[in-house]
Amino acid sequence: MYLKLKKSYFDVLDRFTPFLIIMTIVSFIIGSYFALYGSPPDYIQGDSMRIMYVHVPSAWWALMSYSVLAVSCTIWFITRNPFFNLIAKSIAPIGAVFTLIALVTGSIWGKPTWGVWWVWDARLTSMLLLFFLYLAYIFLWQAISNKDLASKISAALAMIGFINVPIIKFSVDWWNTLHQPASISKLSSPSIDESMLIPLFIMAFASLCFLITMFSVRLRIEFIESRISRLRQKIYD
Repeated sequence: MYLKLKKSYFDVLDRFTPFLIIMTIVSFIIGSYFALYGSPPDYIQGDSMRIMYVHVPSAWWALMSYSVLAVSCTIWFITRNPFFNLIAKSIAPIGAVFTLIALVTGSIWGKPTWGVWWVWDARLTSMLLLFFLYLAYIFLWQAISNKDLASKISAALAMIGFINVPIIKFSVDWWNTLHQPASISKLSSPSIDESMLIPLFIMAFASLCFLITMFSVRLRIEFIESRISRLRQKIYD
């Protein structure tokens, strides 16, 4: 099936990409200022909690990226529209990077808080599994030469792996873990003070702008590569 994407679609991306880059830079600068200087230290953790402004948004968007990956693979399974394969292939490495950042910053945060760099905590372990799921999805596309087979196996992996997303989300509620419970996404009011909450949301917005920017660039790259691959196949056939 030939991939039908109108040129106007990418023209829209081209128009919005500079705006997204500017929004990313500006929001990162503003967010970094408030995170480092405009917000008070935590009364228990002190200044070490400031890494939260990188760690928490990275974890949020890592989970969101995998959700996009799994949904795209599911839609591809139903419709066999290759555009959704491109979406999944574009978001996977970005989600993997955000997951790695969340793991590394979480370890840096854990050392002064828990006294160790790593524990096999339910939240940390399931987050590490998420990183391996991303790597496995990317590796399957690289390792299997038959792209139709690669599509099926990698999509199946992504959909099965989605089970891990709610496990990550609710692990602190289901098990006794060292990781602190939810302090923002609660039915009651957040337990974090506004002086810390506002910089966190600014940094989350900056990270989201960065994610969308990189996704737009990677989607175009994947589209061009798919066109080149199809042209090569026609030549050889």
